[in-house]
Amino acid sequence: MQFARRLESVAAFRVMTLLEAAQAREAAGHDVIHLEVGEPDFPTPAPVIAAGQAALAAGQTRYTPACGLPALRDAIAADYQRRHGVTVSPSRIIVTPGASGALLLATLLCAERGDSVLMADPTYPCNRHFMGLVDAQLDVVPVSAESGWQLTAELADEVWRENTRAVMVASPSNPTGHVLSPQELQALGELCRARDAHLLVDEIYQGLTYGVPAHTALAECPDAFVINSFSKYFGMTGWRLGWLVAPEAAVEPLSRLAQNVFLAASTPAQHAALAAFTPECEAELERRRQVLEARRGVLLAGLERLGLAPSVPPQGAFYVWLDISHLSHDSEAFCRALLEEESVAITPGTDFALADGRRHVRIAFTADEARLREALTRLERFLERRAAPAGASA
Repeated sequence: MQFARRLESVAAFRVMTLLEAAQAREAAGHDVIHLEVGEPDFPTPAPVIAAGQAALAAGQTRYTPACGLPALRDAIAADYQRRHGVTVSPSRIIVTPGASGALLLATLLCAERGDSVLMADPTYPCNRHFMGLVDAQLDVVPVSAESGWQLTAELADEVWRENTRAVMVASPSNPTGHVLSPQELQALGELCRARDAHLLVDEIYQGLTYGVPAHTALAECPDAFVINSFSKYFGMTGWRLGWLVAPEAAVEPLSRLAQNVFLAASTPAQHAALAAFTPECEAELERRRQVLEARRGVLLAGLERLGLAPSVPPQGAFYVWLDISHLSHDSEAFCRALLEEESVAITPGTDFALADGRRHVRIAFTADEARLREALTRLERFLERRAAPAGASA
């Protein structure tokens, strides 16, 4: 059978292979500590579940408008005003099936064959793959601790091409957990505006920040395309609900795309999400953010003790991006060995980085503090066994 060639640009997630291996070990009776998948161990907040159940009981199961439930678009707009002091018209908000739905709409609208899209390396792989699906030319820009693990306006300007039509960044980012400052976001917005290009900002970890305030690019770049989600901060991963904030001129074509691509997001999920903005739910979400911040502290302290502390600690999300090149030049082999020998599952950097993926791993602090401490104990034991003459690697 023959399939469309565009699929050649879409790679499988290596972390899913690792997850399958971890689950197989669990089935065989091993105690596996899961630090590989980007999903905290918290359940969906009770008010959201109750609102979803009430919507189902009331028969709220018919289609909503393509751009989403008007009440939910109003609630999202009000949240931007309340939390960020940013005025966003509800008409600019398109509710989507997960952030992936928002990314798909933005990609279809902003990029096509022959267009160059700038993106950081490392980044979340779907951000690259979606651009490949529309045959856009992806120009990945290697970033490092020196640039705060972010694609800055200065770096973007250095690699800008005549056919560059879009720049995509993420703040906080996956896999590094680093944020772009308001000043850098403003500089990126000005660069894109001056070059008649689109700025796409992935903000799906917005709200999960540590030591820096939560921030939206819309404060500096009101004409940016901003992607967000109810999955990470709001704890609604399986509900598959996200949104896209777009410039007013883009709403009509995006609405047409939504009608044809997915018609509308899940109706029960949209009604459930209305409860995410209640004071009761917001208090619980802040408590969870504080729990994640404490877990971050435990993990960073343990890694420092093992000589593995990142040069720039993550400021957001729930990941630590580690350079393991002094231990191994094959992150996939390193992660397999750690799982097989100590039943600790972490993610090889090859899912995220094209240039240095084999030199890095991602650890998610999505398990409780006791499990993190146990994982650190196992990691220490693993490293001690692997201490060997120079040149040895996993």
